[in-house]
Amino acid sequence: MTLYEFNSLSEHDKYDHIFTKGEFIDYKIEKEKRFALYAIDMFFVEIEYNNEKNKIQNLRSFKTGKLLDKYSDFR
Repeated sequence: MTLYEFNSLSEHDKYDHIFTKGEFIDYKIEKEKRFALYAIDMFFVEIEYNNEKNKIQNLRSFKTGKLLDKYSDFR
């Protein structure tokens, strides 16, 4: 699946694809939010959770950039 194909899925299908076919890579915690990074084929998906509300807030798909850099230990 390409990033374009993934982005054209419905929200429900995106989450289904991530949790059934995605590979969990890492997570980060920032204040009341938690971010989980998944790899799918040749791109990444970040899921943002709100710890206080115990709810998924957002989903971002990307290939490179600052979103990916924050999971690197190299600063």
